[in-house]
Amino acid sequence: MKPELRELFDQQLEQAMAELPPQLKDLVDKVPLVVEDYPSRYIMRKTRVRHRSDLCGLYTGIPITDRSIDHWGVPSDVVTIYRLGILSQARLPAGRIDLQELRKQIRITILHEYGHHHGLTESELRELGYG
Repeated sequence: MKPELRELFDQQLEQAMAELPPQLKDLVDKVPLVVEDYPSRYIMRKTRVRHRSDLCGLYTGIPITDRSIDHWGVPSDVVTIYRLGILSQARLPAGRIDLQELRKQIRITILHEYGHHHGLTESELRELGYG
């Protein structure tokens, strides 16, 4: 990914994070948010995604609604967002990036993935406007 696109994305990510509700900011301290350029081939196979730009984010872990005492020793939860996927959602037909749309897509992706952490399904997230 071009350094200027990465820098543009990261600037908008900082702004989007600053605008998140305090409860979500506290959750990011417990369930880390990782930013990658695009998903690995392994993740693409696992999620059945065909193009790198089709995946904006991924929650890895056990939703809090499904946890039990039997889940000790499992890897920590993590939310990953992918720059390439989110940038593709914010690209105008002429190829430019709409900064307001970019911030919106970053916010939607973060809320969507943390929604999975709380046990929300894809259809529930779509109903809330995060799908």
